[in-house]
Amino acid sequence: MSDTSLLAPVAPEAAAKARAHLRAAEAECAFIPDIPADTPKRPIASAAVIGAGTMGGGIAMCLANMGVPVVVIDQSQEALDRGLGRVKKNYAVSVERGSLQAPEMERRLSFITGATGISAIANADIIIEAVFEDMQLKQDLFRQIDAHARQGAILATNTSGLDIDEIAAVTTRPADVVGAHFFSPANVMRLLEVVRARESAPDVVATLMDLGRRMGKASVLSRVSPGFIGNALLRNYSREALFVVEEGALPLDVDAALTRFGYRMGIFAVHDMAGNDVGLQTKRKLVLTRPKDRRYSDLLITICDMGRLGQKTGKGWHRYENGGRTPIRDTEWEAFLIGESKRLGIERRMVSDEEIIKRCIYSMVNEGARLLENGVALRASDIDVVYGTGNGFPPDRGGPMYFADSIGLDKVYADVARFHEAQGVWWEPAPLLARLAREGKTFADYDAERRKQIHQGGHA
Repeated sequence: MSDTSLLAPVAPEAAAKARAHLRAAEAECAFIPDIPADTPKRPIASAAVIGAGTMGGGIAMCLANMGVPVVVIDQSQEALDRGLGRVKKNYAVSVERGSLQAPEMERRLSFITGATGISAIANADIIIEAVFEDMQLKQDLFRQIDAHARQGAILATNTSGLDIDEIAAVTTRPADVVGAHFFSPANVMRLLEVVRARESAPDVVATLMDLGRRMGKASVLSRVSPGFIGNALLRNYSREALFVVEEGALPLDVDAALTRFGYRMGIFAVHDMAGNDVGLQTKRKLVLTRPKDRRYSDLLITICDMGRLGQKTGKGWHRYENGGRTPIRDTEWEAFLIGESKRLGIERRMVSDEEIIKRCIYSMVNEGARLLENGVALRASDIDVVYGTGNGFPPDRGGPMYFADSIGLDKVYADVARFHEAQGVWWEPAPLLARLAREGKTFADYDAERRKQIHQGGHA
């Protein structure tokens, strides 16, 4: 595939091959080297979800949909009522659309109850914590979970990137602790990242992988690492999108390039839809501790400080009229961005669509290679599944690692090395990418070698 074809429409045969790759990759996710297929699963006859917010409610729906009784717990009756009301509304919308019958809605709702005390977890076979992404909060909560959960219960955290080893360390049973990273909205998104902590028991991992599959999700195993697989790559994607805006592209142009590539929505439209203030406090905290040897963009904070929170305020990276969801070019915001580049001492230039795609996608490929060599992800195809089911990567492109193979890793590596020279430390080539490029191999070759080892060891 030549550089000029990066944004060309995918030929039907190539698209079919890419989609077949994703189907095979999803099936392959079940194979884990040291967890045999016959590993006994812990029975999940009842569950508890702590946190009645959007995520907690969505997780409860996933459990109820498969007939597992679940108690949703929150600190106040008001928060609990609000959360359970949202669950009922979600089901009602499905009934209105005709995708769910009213009697079935009532049956599923019958599996969901609420409580305001932590003691309600006492009989649950699995407890899934889904509270605010704060380490101190989660550790305090897991001390309480440890005190009230029955022996043998699985203690799962829905963290999207915190160190689960640190969470497990505050309990007396770290072998029972595991990451269950659902993607939002949990009742819609098909991905579950099962995060294996240092002491997670094999049967705990096997049970959660199986539970995700029975929910109809793609269960993908990750080891503990900042952002796991999905958010680790997403950080690179988002960072480069911000950088090219500072260097000369405009948000609507970046989104246009990404939709031409095959994304249903560009990254800035996604931010506007989700709300630019999502995770704002975490972003502010990171400013205080980040390394000084590299470039950063604070535009995600600046946009919130200006009250541009996205669709809900009618303006964000784009403008929205009359409560609509169609992004419209905002010349006032674009003028601010041009001035911001000048303030930062960046001389703006024309950034081509090809460069936008390379910067956004190749940064993920390079990070994916690093996750593979560090053992965070088992296979390159696992990364493709994460991005195909959880992060909206165009299925006709087969996932970032598959896409890189289709380009040729020698070409991808050459661009990564060029960006490293121009952009600095963020683009330091992953040794695995450099080695595969040098040897004329692909990520598929790497997976084939891993597959031999994995199938010799069994699967979960």
